[in-house]
Amino acid sequence: MHRSSDRSKLFSRRAAVLGGGKLVLLSALAGRMYYLQVVEAPRFKTMAEENRISIRLLPPPRGNIVDRFGEELAVNETNYRVLITAEDTNGKPKETLDTLGQVIEISEKEKKKILKEIKRKRSFVPVTVRENLTWEEVAQIEVNTPDLPGSEIDEGQTRHYPKGHYSAHVLGYVAAVSERDAKDDPLLELPGFRIGKSGIEKLHDLKLRGTGGTSQVEVNALGRVIQEVERQDGEPGAEVMLTLDAGLQQMVSERLGEEAAAAVIMDVHTGDILSMVSSPTYDPNAFNRGLSQKEWQDLINNPRGPLTNKAIAGQYAPGSTFKMVVALAALEKGVVTPTQEIYCGGHMDLGNARFHCWKRGGHGPMNMVEAHMHSCDIYFYEIAKRTGINRIHDMARRLGIGDVTGLDLPGERTGLMPSRDWKLATLGAPWQGGETLITGIGQGYVLTTPLQLAVMTSRLVSNKKVVPHLTRKITTADGVVIPVRTEFESLGLSPAHLKLVQDGMNAVTNVVGGTAYRSRIKEKEFAMAGKTGTAQVRRITKAERDSRVRKNSELPWELRDHALFVGFAPYHNPRYAASVVVEHGGSGSKVAAPIVRDLLLEAQRRESARGEPIVAPAATKKNGKEA
Repeated sequence: MHRSSDRSKLFSRRAAVLGGGKLVLLSALAGRMYYLQVVEAPRFKTMAEENRISIRLLPPPRGNIVDRFGEELAVNETNYRVLITAEDTNGKPKETLDTLGQVIEISEKEKKKILKEIKRKRSFVPVTVRENLTWEEVAQIEVNTPDLPGSEIDEGQTRHYPKGHYSAHVLGYVAAVSERDAKDDPLLELPGFRIGKSGIEKLHDLKLRGTGGTSQVEVNALGRVIQEVERQDGEPGAEVMLTLDAGLQQMVSERLGEEAAAAVIMDVHTGDILSMVSSPTYDPNAFNRGLSQKEWQDLINNPRGPLTNKAIAGQYAPGSTFKMVVALAALEKGVVTPTQEIYCGGHMDLGNARFHCWKRGGHGPMNMVEAHMHSCDIYFYEIAKRTGINRIHDMARRLGIGDVTGLDLPGERTGLMPSRDWKLATLGAPWQGGETLITGIGQGYVLTTPLQLAVMTSRLVSNKKVVPHLTRKITTADGVVIPVRTEFESLGLSPAHLKLVQDGMNAVTNVVGGTAYRSRIKEKEFAMAGKTGTAQVRRITKAERDSRVRKNSELPWELRDHALFVGFAPYHNPRYAASVVVEHGGSGSKVAAPIVRDLLLEAQRRESARGEPIVAPAATKKNGKEA
């Protein structure tokens, strides 16, 4: 009996301990549940909402680029692309891809890349197979949809250049973001997003890019989109209006053809670039869709350099187009008068070196206008020697030679205008007298770009420090216009000196015997003045001079002289300046001058057809006097 009572007491104590333990555990559980459901409720509600709602960035439409009259040069077009979603292919994405390859062209290399992308991504995430599908390709895929499980057509936007290659070097192109591009914008992380890689597209990329929008979508635990909850569109990119005349640009491009050449037409008063062409060119649309290996090799191996914008990056000896610079420097120093004659006997000696005129036997006595008209080398050798290289250097820099012009386009090169200090610092050698002579005819160390030659010509006729530009205005999505400067300070050159040089250029084209008389504009109201230039790319030996100097037509293309011409029109009241350089074109008078004639005539005719008077703006001056 006693033993039974002890057992009962022991059981009761154990039951009490066990019950107490359960009570403690239940109390702890109740406390924890209260903490989670009441105290921490707001935090978990926020976390749950963040899991349910996903905010995604939306790319904005890229801004258009238009010409001075609003004609579209770069726009957005509908881009049809075909996608494959792995989970919808019944577990056979390769079979769907192979079948799709029978409908549209897909290389084996592309298939491997796509399958690799499919494995890398979640099964419900679509993978792009091909972009920029034609309407026919879209129709073929849609017709074969029953045999293509997991495939679908998606619609987006792509960059398109309606004028194709005509303005390629100015506009540039867009391409996918690379690892080297700065990731300072979340938009750059979007798959397939494209940015400006060259030209105007690169210069104004941030303004053209716009501001991204957002889309709030409901997703499940795996991240699958259930529905869109809210959308806020971004701000489209700004519209960039250029100074280019698209019609004139096309004409210039067609006129140059497949020559390795460059041409620039600009307004001598405002600095507007009406046309800038580098030839041969390329199709910027090809960069957007993606170049094949063969297309890329063809471009980079072409000896005529289609990828280089020769108008701003091609550097050439200016030849006789530089003689106006020398004349102005000599006149400013007072080493020659307008009517003073210098005799040309075909050559001149300096020390033990002989320097030849292009005309064997010489021109006889020449004054300044006649020296320009006949492009007499001896005349300019002599006045260059009297003037000195440093004064020639200073005048050239005032006229825009040897430094960037300030054009709003990436990739401009400086050219080169030598001086005594430059040679000593660069080559470690003193300047020689003979180097001044050859600089006087635009040879030796002097290098210019076609744009610099156009700027030089504009400054010669306007007496203003004209700065060229391609951007006319930028209009943001909310209508704000960003203006462009078109007022320039005076160069302070003597109007009489400028008039004398202009008369010399007029004699080149409009007086019988001028080096470009055959290329004159016969309509008096459109008459141009200009200067020929032929720049040697090889040294003519004494033996060759003693026997016979070979003609350009007898030489390989790469050894022929460069052909140059600069001009302005109309002569009576200048409005346009133009420059042309044809690599290895031979004679400036035979090759480059006719091109400039056609360009200036077309520019004036287009202006006349619009009913605009061919006169300088009222606020500008001609040769220092009111126009």
